[in-house]
Parts: sequence; structure tokens; C-alpha cells
Amino acid sequence: MPEGYITKGIGGFYYVKAGDRMLECKAKGIFRKRNITPVAGDKVVVEEEAGSWVIAEILPRKNVFVRPPIANLDVLFIVASTTQPTPSTLVLDKLSAIAADKGVQPVLIITKSDLAGAEKLQKAYALSPLPVIVADHVSGEGLDDIRGWIEGRLCAFCGNSGVGKSTLLNALLPDLSRETGSISQKLGRGRHTTREVEIFEAFGGLVADTPGFASLDTGRACYIPKENLQYAFPEFEDYIPRCRFTGCSHRSEAGCAVREAVEAGEISPTRYESYLAMYDEVKDIKDWEVR
Repeated sequence: MPEGYITKGIGGFYYVKAGDRMLECKAKGIFRKRNITPVAGDKVVVEEEAGSWVIAEILPRKNVFVRPPIANLDVLFIVASTTQPTPSTLVLDKLSAIAADKGVQPVLIITKSDLAGAEKLQKAYALSPLPVIVADHVSGEGLDDIRGWIEGRLCAFCGNSGVGKSTLLNALLPDLSRETGSISQKLGRGRHTTREVEIFEAFGGLVADTPGFASLDTGRACYIPKENLQYAFPEFEDYIPRCRFTGCSHRSEAGCAVREAVEAGEISPTRYESYLAMYDEVKDIKDWEVR
């Protein structure tokens, strides 16, 4: 039975890239009974049934997101502008933490450096292992770095309205809108009839086009328990074992190595402030409340 990955799902049909073929499939009823919905990025096994293709099996997922609905993501590009709109490091840190918690590599892309300096954002992440790319769609600065991250991986872009995500995607993938139109034409569907996630091949990897999604859902669908939150900030990793108390929350405990590292200038204060704000948001939430 052929294996492939779902490029798009619309109206109960799923379009599976299996080798050189694009197969229009329906999902077997067993998935509905198990309350499992196939999503773009799912690796699947398909089979022929009464002359039509069906998804027989969804292979184990590396991760899955609810909004946007996508599975097996490797890299999340978080697009932020230097101005118009002014960036919020808390929002950026929430997105990078959600990605890290799901085993996805976050990469920060800074746009509009021609309108305001990128130094403030660069400084905020200078002590973090989070890769930072300053990108300019006109000069081409940073575009090769982005292409390098795409190679061999499934990637998605997120960013609030106005940060230049669409402009950046158009510079990277000028044929994207044309390709979207031609694929929609082949499938006999209108070009603008869907706002679903769609995956395209690019630069030796895969890029998920997520129209209609400004950002990942940072609400309870991507809830990170307070005990796990520290691991979503990779720069804390070396210091956590040095804390005096097991289960240290890194807020007010004596002998906290993370707080000492912040005071010593080894961890970014803005990143630490984001951690505290996120901890306060989840500290009273019980696991059963989000299941």
C-alpha cells in the first residue's frame, strides 16, 4: 500500500502526495469513531477501495497543532517586525515556547529593519539559543538563511497581521499563488474557496501555507503545564540542575540558579520576564481542566 503525506484537506477529501502522484482520498470511518481528524502534514498509508483511494492508516505523529491544523512540523518561523506593529517579546516567547514544547525548532525572523533598527530584538535574544534572522525582501538579506532552514524539513510561518509575513513568503516563493491557483484548477475547485493549510515543496523541503492564520493558538489548545514550562526555555537547561530545591519554580526560591543567571547577565531579563508571566497564567490550571 502506498505511503505519502497529506498536502491539504478540504470538504472531507484529503490530497496525499505519494511519490510522484497526488491522490484524492477519503478517510476511513474508523478515524471518526476514534475522534481522530487527519490534518496536513500527516504521514499516511493509502489503499484502493471500490475504485477510490482511502486513508487506511495515520502513521505516528511527531506533533500536532489544532490552530492551524498541521502535524509533524519541524520548524516554526516566527515573523516579527521592528515596528508597525511594535513587537511584543511576550507574544514571541509564547510562540517559541509552544514550538519548543512540541519538539519544533522555533526561528525568529525580523522584518522592516529599514524602518527601525533590529538591535532591540536582537539583544533580547542574544543570550538565547533561538536562531534570529534579519530578513529584507527587497535586498534579499536573510533569505538564503531561511532557505537553509527549510531544506529537508516541514516548516510553517506565523506572525501577527502587518509584520510582512505575506511579503516575505512572496519573496521566497514567488510562484506560490500561481501554484495554488493551478492546483485548485486541477482539483476543480475555486482558487479562493478554502482557507485551509496547504503544503508545498520548496528548497528541498516542505512549506506550509497557512492563509487566514495570523498566529498559533496560544490558548489552552497549546497549554504547557507549569512543571514543563522551564524546558520550553532552552537557555534555562544548564541551570535547572544547579537549583538548590528539586521542583524549583525559578520565581522566588532561595538558591535558584536560573534567577542567579539572570542577575549575572547570563539569561535575558526579557525572556525571564516572559517565563514568569507564562507561569502565572498556568500555575492554577489543573491538567484535567484542559483535557
